[in-house]
Amino acid sequence: QVQLVESGGGLVQAGGSLRLSCAASGIIFSINAMGWYRQAPGKQRELVAGITSGAKIKYADSVKGRFAISRDNAKNTVYLQMNDLKPEDTAVYYCNAGGSYDSTRNYYAPGGSWGQGTQATVSS
Repeated sequence: QVQLVESGGGLVQAGGSLRLSCAASGIIFSINAMGWYRQAPGKQRELVAGITSGAKIKYADSVKGRFAISRDNAKNTVYLQMNDLKPEDTAVYYCNAGGSYDSTRNYYAPGGSWGQGTQATVSS
């Protein structure tokens, strides 16, 4: 079965950086779109960034210029580099596999596989 294991969360001060990793197994990683979502307390889960098998990328407007998603197909791993973190970035971050990106509508839809989440907390 599909397993997505996130790591790299933690506590950081505003302006700091974190790098999240998601190791995938049970899927043909190279053909899957991979995404990062986050959910803050009392809020809905939202897309942070998605990357297709062809390396097309979609970012949420709130993280453009600060976050970068990348993938290493040889390691079956997707990364999220988060720079210039703000308190409003505090959330549980989830890895997602099997999504799809409609470039015409600039819409990234999640797939059905989720990791367990990793907490990122940004203090002011």
